[in-house]
Amino acid sequence: MVNLLTGPKGSGKTQQMIDLANQQAKACSGNVVFIKNSHRDTSSVAFDIRVVCMDDYDAITNIDEYIGFLYGMYSANHDVECIFIDGILKRDHIKSEDMPKFVERLEKISAQCDIDFYVSISAGKDDLTGINLSETCKVLN
Repeated sequence: MVNLLTGPKGSGKTQQMIDLANQQAKACSGNVVFIKNSHRDTSSVAFDIRVVCMDDYDAITNIDEYIGFLYGMYSANHDVECIFIDGILKRDHIKSEDMPKFVERLEKISAQCDIDFYVSISAGKDDLTGINLSETCKVLN
């Protein structure tokens, strides 16, 4: 399942993501990963959640490389059950027009690997044209 949190910058998406990640860490039997863009604000993320900072991986410059990064993460740890991706559009080389393809590929990874994705996007629901909401992709807010 791919879960999207949408809204303008500063609308509280990151805190929602942290709260959801902390809930999932308590509820699921596998591992939870929280991907963020910088080293700031990790203190409220539960200790048992693996936090990954994308500033440490500046070689990832497009959607294809990002998807490869996610597959690599799963291949190294098959116990990953949930991956939270905070602020995907804050990556310099990822744009809103990339989101339909990105979400479609996340849906495939989710089905293949049984991983739930939570993605925060700094855009309104109406700005996300081309994303097909379905049983495997929904907007949480």
